[in-house]
Amino acid sequence: MAQLPEALRGLLMQVQTLRRAQRYLEADALLAEAREGYPADPVLAFLQAQTRYELGHPAADLFGEAARLDPANRDALRNRALALVSEGAADQARAMLEKELAERPDWLDGHKVLATLKWTHGARGHFADHYAPACRALPDRLDLWTAWFRMAAQARDWPAASAVLDEAERHHAGSPAMLACRLFVAVESHDDAAVPGLLAKTAHIRGDVTSLCRVRHALRSGDFRAAETEALAQVGGPSAPLYWPYLSLAWRLLDDERWLWLDRPDDLIQAIESDMPADELEELADLLRSLHTAQAPYIEQSVRGGTQTDRSVLLRHEAPLQRLRARMLDMVASHVAHLPAADPAHPLLAAPRHGPHLIEGSWSVRLERQGFNVPHTHAMGWLSSAFYISLPERMGPEPAGYIEFGAAPPELGLPLAAYRTIRPEPGRLALFPSTTWHGTVPFDDGERLVVAFDVRRPL
Repeated sequence: MAQLPEALRGLLMQVQTLRRAQRYLEADALLAEAREGYPADPVLAFLQAQTRYELGHPAADLFGEAARLDPANRDALRNRALALVSEGAADQARAMLEKELAERPDWLDGHKVLATLKWTHGARGHFADHYAPACRALPDRLDLWTAWFRMAAQARDWPAASAVLDEAERHHAGSPAMLACRLFVAVESHDDAAVPGLLAKTAHIRGDVTSLCRVRHALRSGDFRAAETEALAQVGGPSAPLYWPYLSLAWRLLDDERWLWLDRPDDLIQAIESDMPADELEELADLLRSLHTAQAPYIEQSVRGGTQTDRSVLLRHEAPLQRLRARMLDMVASHVAHLPAADPAHPLLAAPRHGPHLIEGSWSVRLERQGFNVPHTHAMGWLSSAFYISLPERMGPEPAGYIEFGAAPPELGLPLAAYRTIRPEPGRLALFPSTTWHGTVPFDDGERLVVAFDVRRPL
């Protein structure tokens, strides 16, 4: 900002301060005023578009203006596509992305947004096909090949993922990335004949892909001590939230009581009543239903038999969601104030307790007949949640529709059932550590509508 006029530099700093504090309504008002004084500034234009988008306002035209003011800003084009989808213009977004990718086949973000758009709007059979011409036009771009591979792997289409690797290895044979991808496919597809050799070939490769493969294969094959050793080696680093959940599984399987120190089901998993009136819940339900516009859940998420909203719903401008956010954060503050004593070795209890607490991400999940969430954790969060808005009158025999904690991912084949469940009720909030395995039980019929959010780890 050194070359900008002092007044503009000050405005940008104020806007960024408000955005970091998640005071988006105030940032939006300041940006509207600032744009009047500096209508041609590309940074202000992009920030206004981004803020309006995060607040849930139409923003596609604003992103288009930001891209015109700064043609090199690929983020403006990417976010324009996202905004178009949210505004009901998915076909226009797809056409724009396909045109841009024809001119810039190395645009990784564009490929990802296009694949996600196609997946969530019914084109699942061919959702990643556009990667092929880009990779073949730029065969030396290893990052393009691995991006194509990741899409096929996230869909758990192992033949397609293997075919991508077969083609990529003509140009990148023996590279650490290719070996790591081969190991991932072997472990996750349960190709037990190939895993030992690939583990030996990748023993020197450090990174979360290979480490998580070692952990998951060791658990599935019954070598719980090896899983513990690999996970323990990682919990002192920046990727620790990925490994704590696996340590919980390993310690439970080893009858090691440290899992109780880590998970503390009775202390750290709580159901709290919001006492929200029924008319407010119904108002929220109507609003949230209008935001569920996708035909399928996002490929990387845990939803099965339902949909999940885009953006962070608790940052939107609508008054019911603004009120919900304030209520939820008040409940979080009360919960945090009553947590057990600080523990510098614990992933949750080591963090400071002071506020203000910020939202790391928030979304709504709408499950329908037999819908559920597979067991998962939230590596980006500190505390996670589920707030129940609307539920079927009869979900089925207990524990149908419940949220359950501690059950292992079924693909690991572990004899670990849930150690805690919470019955959903309209207006009830479940709070729990983000490192805790959690999922939901399928229910007979109807609609199960929730808002979930992660709380950012305090610094």
